[in-house]
Amino acid sequence: MLRYDWLDGRLARRFGVAERRDAEAEAGAAERACVFVQAECVVGDSLAEVDWVSGLAPDLGVRGIVARLAMEDRGGVQDELAALAERPLVVGVRRLIQDEAPGFASSDGFVAAARLVAQAGYTFDACVRHHQLPEVIALADAVPELRIVLDHLGKPDVSDAPSATWLRDLRALAERPHVTCKLSGLPAEAGDGWTPERVTPFLDAALDAFGPDRLLFGGDWPVSWPYADWEKFVRQWIDTTAPDHADAVFWTNAERSYQLA
Repeated sequence: MLRYDWLDGRLARRFGVAERRDAEAEAGAAERACVFVQAECVVGDSLAEVDWVSGLAPDLGVRGIVARLAMEDRGGVQDELAALAERPLVVGVRRLIQDEAPGFASSDGFVAAARLVAQAGYTFDACVRHHQLPEVIALADAVPELRIVLDHLGKPDVSDAPSATWLRDLRALAERPHVTCKLSGLPAEAGDGWTPERVTPFLDAALDAFGPDRLLFGGDWPVSWPYADWEKFVRQWIDTTAPDHADAVFWTNAERSYQLA
């Protein structure tokens, strides 16, 4: 059994094939596939998480897996990458930055690991809070060969209108052509009270910064809730703002970002 120490409340239960299918059915009939992003299980279970999801992939339409990689571990990164290379569904890696001290992602060791990730052909998912966006910019500049996906729009403060600082940093990051932005996580940042009106300005800002060909939908299931409401909202938003690019946001941009076969 995989262990997730951070789970509590409604998340402290099993989420498997049946639960995922229920969430998708509630969202409505549509062709779907997905990339699974590591869910921060106990460190010793990271490879087991990849193996568990790989076993469920045919039933869930999983086309790729973003695995956890201890990028701060100078001695272990190459061994971990070798282990991931034996698992064909792995297309990217993530090491959460959001709760780390300033400078974590710009340290020499982290940057060296990022270069190894790029050499291995993997994408890096950057999960940061809004004040850490400059570190992602620095990482993108230090390793321009690394494909980076910004998770959750950089976790902006959605309690008010988009801040000038977040807008500035998001636009600066978008100037790096090897970075894409995942439209995900805002319901979780807003809590139970998220509304389309509350989060639309943040999606609009991401569209303005990255353009429709570097945005990709992310469900953040089961953390962002209700899942069906989020998917329906993003579909309606893109149909209104960039209707010719709906397929790109929901399909082809992710295929390109994660180099899916």
